[in-house]
Amino acid sequence: MKTASACLARSIPATWQVAARVAARLPRGGVVALQGELGAGKTTFVQGLARALGILRPVTSPTFTLVGEYAGPGLLLVHMDLYRLHSPDDLLTIGFLEYLERGALVAVEWPERAGTLIPPAAIWVEMTLTADPRARRIRVREGAPAAPVEPAGGGA
Repeated sequence: MKTASACLARSIPATWQVAARVAARLPRGGVVALQGELGAGKTTFVQGLARALGILRPVTSPTFTLVGEYAGPGLLLVHMDLYRLHSPDDLLTIGFLEYLERGALVAVEWPERAGTLIPPAAIWVEMTLTADPRARRIRVREGAPAAPVEPAGGGA
């Protein structure tokens, strides 16, 4: 069953609270697909996921490294930034399917670059900037994109 929720997060701790609720619903090998423009707070959301999963190491944006791995108590959180990828084949090259097979929790920024590789049961998180520079509108939907997934224009 698909469920959806939306809220306005007015601070980093509020964003982390939403991420903690998502973390509580993630199965082994689960995927969080994060949509939103540059600066919308996708990495901040992953920081909240990590914190909720008991990961103490700082989480940083993997824009240039593409993948960040964070070990937690009995789990692995993988943070992928697909902004610089050109095709879904690139995602296969960096080990996306292998991470899922190992049961890692995978947070994917710019999931529209993954084509059809994002599993149907993924949790989709759409983050939208607001007129208040500290606030983000966050929409969470299980089992389908939070908004229609369209190829990202431009590129890095």
